[in-house]
Amino acid sequence: MTITTEKLRQYAESVGLDLFGVANIERFKDAPPRMHPAAIMPEAKSVIVVGKRILRGGWRGIEEGTYWPSYTYFDYSGLLNSFFIPFGSYHLACYLEDHGWEATPYYPGVPERQMNRKPLRQGSVPHNVHLAIRIAGVAAGVGEIGWSKVFLTKEFGPRQRLHAVITDAPLEPTPLVKPGTICNRCMECVRGCPGAIPHLREGKTVKIQIEGENYEWADVDMGKCTLMYHGGDPRTSPFLHKDFPGWKFDVTEQEVSEGAAYKFSWTLSGAKWAPSEEFPSGYVVEGHAMLMKWGMGEQESSSFGVEGSRGCMRSCFNYLEKTGRIKSRFHNGEFIKRPRWLLPSKTQPLTKEQVEAYRAADEGRTDDEQ
Repeated sequence: MTITTEKLRQYAESVGLDLFGVANIERFKDAPPRMHPAAIMPEAKSVIVVGKRILRGGWRGIEEGTYWPSYTYFDYSGLLNSFFIPFGSYHLACYLEDHGWEATPYYPGVPERQMNRKPLRQGSVPHNVHLAIRIAGVAAGVGEIGWSKVFLTKEFGPRQRLHAVITDAPLEPTPLVKPGTICNRCMECVRGCPGAIPHLREGKTVKIQIEGENYEWADVDMGKCTLMYHGGDPRTSPFLHKDFPGWKFDVTEQEVSEGAAYKFSWTLSGAKWAPSEEFPSGYVVEGHAMLMKWGMGEQESSSFGVEGSRGCMRSCFNYLEKTGRIKSRFHNGEFIKRPRWLLPSKTQPLTKEQVEAYRAADEGRTDDEQ
């Protein structure tokens, strides 16, 4: 049986994938060598990009300021990125292999962290090759990149994560989504973000071109974004207010790189410390540490979400849904229903009653919970 793009799409849907698109290898002609699919598979002819939705309700607890685990565990990095999507992409690769084509499932990495290394083979590129998965999604016609740098689709707006399959099968490419089809630069992402996304009027942008189409988005301050998102911002993390009482840290005044922000946030969140009367759990930031555990079990290695994409995702899909720019519709109307919370940059000292309550809660836990 001849493999076609449409047959592959039907198969992808049958194994639970919500999104599907195909880019021919020519659409990557301007990609840097260490971000090019041919650096992984030199004979590659096509790149299939697939994805699954992030549940709208996965953000509900963060939006209300009451419950954090759902987003990390099911939707951000935990099961969605490590199991639900790979299950489908693996079976899609098997389907291609069963029909005589080589297929390499690709787990999305982080091109920004590629270190300067020597090639293992003369004439090749250094190892640790990573595609820019969002740009691959654009090249495969799955969607476009919105002003906030978040990938948008007509189906779900910003509510998805993507994986890819690289293959030597020559497939008909999916038509590109033209720039501006989904994102109309409403700036709702800027208004909702705690301060990492520049406004359109600032003129800070990133641009690429694919088959004559020009795609452009904001040059996001990834240092501030990482601090906000991964638990370094007292305004977006109540857990810092518990474990760093009386501390003041204004993220908007920081000028750090994305890597430095990760070092600060992740070390602060996952580290342990000697238990005390004031801080009985033995974690530097107990709530963040629990999110890391729930994300990938005892490995504590999964990415975890604290700020919950306040502007770039929640504000974005709220606007796209209510204005009819995407297909998603919900019986309960707009996602943002109540006044939104944002905490002060300075945390308040704990009262004696709070300290006693935290200690009592810690003493009441089982060994497994600790």
